Amino acid sequence: MNTKKSMLVWFRNNLRTEDNITLARAVEQDAPLIPLFIFDEKRDCGSASRLWLYHALKSFERELFRLGTRLIFLKGDSRIILARLASETGAKALYWDRSYEPYQKEQDQLIQKDLEGWGIRCESFNDTLLFDPAQIRTRQGTPFKVFTAFWNHCTSLPEPMLPVRAPQRLSGPAKWPQSKRLEDFGLRDKARWSNKVEAFWEPGNVDVRKNWRKFLKEKLENYSHDRDRPALEGTSRLSPYLHFGEISVRSIWHEMRQYMVQHRRAGIFREAETFLRQIVWREFAHYFLFHFPETIEHPFRKEFEKFHWKKNSALLCAWRKGKTGYPIVDAGMRELWATGWMHNRVRMIVASFLVKDLLQPWQEGAQWFLETLVDADVANNVFGWQWTAGCGADAAPYFRIFNPILQGEKFDSRGDYVRRWVPELSKLPDRFIHKPWQASPEILAKAGIRLGKDYPDPVVDHHQARNRALFNYARMKK
Repeated sequence: MNTKKSMLVWFRNNLRTEDNITLARAVEQDAPLIPLFIFDEKRDCGSASRLWLYHALKSFERELFRLGTRLIFLKGDSRIILARLASETGAKALYWDRSYEPYQKEQDQLIQKDLEGWGIRCESFNDTLLFDPAQIRTRQGTPFKVFTAFWNHCTSLPEPMLPVRAPQRLSGPAKWPQSKRLEDFGLRDKARWSNKVEAFWEPGNVDVRKNWRKFLKEKLENYSHDRDRPALEGTSRLSPYLHFGEISVRSIWHEMRQYMVQHRRAGIFREAETFLRQIVWREFAHYFLFHFPETIEHPFRKEFEKFHWKKNSALLCAWRKGKTGYPIVDAGMRELWATGWMHNRVRMIVASFLVKDLLQPWQEGAQWFLETLVDADVANNVFGWQWTAGCGADAAPYFRIFNPILQGEKFDSRGDYVRRWVPELSKLPDRFIHKPWQASPEILAKAGIRLGKDYPDPVVDHHQARNRALFNYARMKK
């Protein structure tokens, strides 16, 4: 064991040893390191992402053990715990990965002020994004509010820094502080609904990089088309791994760039850029929350504070349970409840249905996604819901109201996705799979369906609901 004065290395959303700037910079200081994770219950974290976090931490703990060290687990208020830990260990420095979420950003400032006041050096590093949101501004010095301008600016900048290698060995202190057990956090409660998610995922999967390379080789070529087809596995499915930093976004960026160089074909360039735009869209969501923290609860477009929502607990419950009578909506909501994930195209469809067909507040949808998604990222969640509701930055116009029937027919034309998640409709012919109420009594009987009993009647008429939403929008503008 090392007798030198130790350093605290606080991990949050960078649970990896590969391309971990925080860890790499700490290793350069040639001091014994105390790696730690603090479970702060004030931080937004739903049941599904808590389960994912449990496995991510188990995997990270094993990584650190292979490098000759351990991970300290603590629970409570980060500010209080770090002050106590710094005093107990006599640490000379605290290094941590920077957070851009409102609560954590404010907490970090207080922590740094406390510890530096006691002569402890504090440094934070960007381990979650390609670019530091504080460093990106328009020519007028204001934050970007339109994605295309943000994309153009980011791609004109020097490339993000290259990934750094994992350390070969880590040294610990002569005396370790007390640690809780990971199980003490209650992240994997056997009674919680979210445990069934494990049947569909490999959270804490050490082969995430292998899966990423498989996407490059086997799925990238048809990405633009397949990513909108929920019955296909056409997306990378990296979002939960990115959320907790099990894989580095810098690594993804540079490996995609390298793949483009190795495969100099127009088709690959087009598909790769489409994918990279999604990575920068994620970046834009974090950037926006950093500059406009009030959007976590309030609409960015202030006029939407006056929008006339029609709160209805029965409609909200039908949406949550996947019993709206619109097959593509119900399939998405049931996939979410069963797997902790939902295809991105379907996320837009179900979100539009909730806020525009049912006139329920977008905050209700955001809260449900935060509870049920394994990739429940606060910034992306809020940004996506405000985009769909028409009240965010660069938002879809309010009058863009997805027709759930046409969306289903376009992106799930044979009904494979609906048949998987709404099996009571599985025997319907393709032409009725997205509108079973239009099937004749004979066709319904042959498919073994009694509308209103085996499968619900539509909770609203989409055409009427659309007109009602547009009326409320016009009323708000007046």
